[in-house]
Amino acid sequence: MQKLLRILSLFTFVAACQIAFAQCDSMAASCAKRNLDASFISDGQQYRALLVNSDETAEFHTTFYGGATYRIVACSGSTDGNLLFTVLDSQRNVIFASGNYQNAPYWDFKIKNTMDCIIDAQLNPSTNSGSGCAVILIGFKQQNAQ
Repeated sequence: MQKLLRILSLFTFVAACQIAFAQCDSMAASCAKRNLDASFISDGQQYRALLVNSDETAEFHTTFYGGATYRIVACSGSTDGNLLFTVLDSQRNVIFASGNYQNAPYWDFKIKNTMDCIIDAQLNPSTNSGSGCAVILIGFKQQNAQ
């Protein structure tokens, strides 16, 4: 009986995780439609994490290449501003913090030199009281061939 309960508990946990990540997938698609316009091309990655507590932070690592224009998009839920994000360099110096810009759902920037960055994301405590999915999308601007 004890073994059966463990198996059922494990099955329930796995099913709940699959549902949560499926919701993250649909949220990422909706987020891209709202915030990645035609001038930006997705880098093909979906940086996502299930944050169980409102005080958790997800950390994503990426490289931005010199000479490119990027857009970082942050989403959690169906409305913008539910996810706070901070872009840091490899020494953890803050480059951008959405909280300093009315919880902006995206940030456009051009980078001069290639650099590794860290993107920290956390649920906005003023709009989220529990858990949620953190989704970060990165797009780059299409360069016109000359």
